[in-house]
Amino acid sequence: METSFDCIPCFVRQSLDAARLATDDRSVQEQVLHVVLWRMSQMSLRQSPLVLAQQVHRLVRDLVGQADPYHEVKQRANALALELYPRLAEMVARSDDALETALRLAVAGNVIDLAVQGHVDREHVEGAISHALAAPFNGQAADLTRAISRAESILYLADNAGEIVFDRLLIERLSPGRVTVGVRGKPVLNDATLADAQATGLTDLVEVIDNGSDAPGTLLHDCSEAFQQRFEDAELVIAKGQGNYESLCHLRRDIFFVLKAKCTMIAAGLGCPVGSLVVRRSGQRTGET
Repeated sequence: METSFDCIPCFVRQSLDAARLATDDRSVQEQVLHVVLWRMSQMSLRQSPLVLAQQVHRLVRDLVGQADPYHEVKQRANALALELYPRLAEMVARSDDALETALRLAVAGNVIDLAVQGHVDREHVEGAISHALAAPFNGQAADLTRAISRAESILYLADNAGEIVFDRLLIERLSPGRVTVGVRGKPVLNDATLADAQATGLTDLVEVIDNGSDAPGTLLHDCSEAFQQRFEDAELVIAKGQGNYESLCHLRRDIFFVLKAKCTMIAAGLGCPVGSLVVRRSGQRTGET
């Protein structure tokens, strides 16, 4: 997937957001904008948006002198999600179709995405929950349910901090003993790392591995050999979020992408309206279930 012209303003906003999180020093923020804009003018748009995003955020972290500008934001997202978890778990337990309800709530958690939105608060999350419980799925949700019932090993690729608590609701319905969760190898944006999985108790439920990469997705060529082998060996791969979709949608293997389409470019690629709840099997496009 090549980078769209429309991705460029998003990269600039992300850079400024990260700089503002790291420092109140306007001169540093201005330097970040100047350097990022200059470096981006040299980058080839024939590369994946994830490759460009990785390069941009490496640059920003170097300029602000912080390894994880989003650290406090991720902590707040984890805390909010953990606060909501008991109510949502009860909702799943009381549902007529616990797996579907858990899947819907996992998609709702994908709203906690600072790559697309500069700010996400409780109101946004509560709105996403209400929407996810009522809206139709776009894609192959029934196919995913059947694949889950047959798979002996599942690799679940997580996306963002906070969101991983919503993922737990679904993972608990997958027989956790056959599930391995993959997280980012190093901090980037508000993506979940091993530290976030530990902080939210996910490591007490399932095996969690990091992919060895600081890309805001899953660029397999940049991941560790150990992670690549686990990816290859998994009978079923469930990939959460837009970043994982962008980086894996071209692969010739069976993957289920689970996300909320929050970006016009991603929605166009998926062939669905912005805001859709998406469960899309690799190689498949439209349809609601």
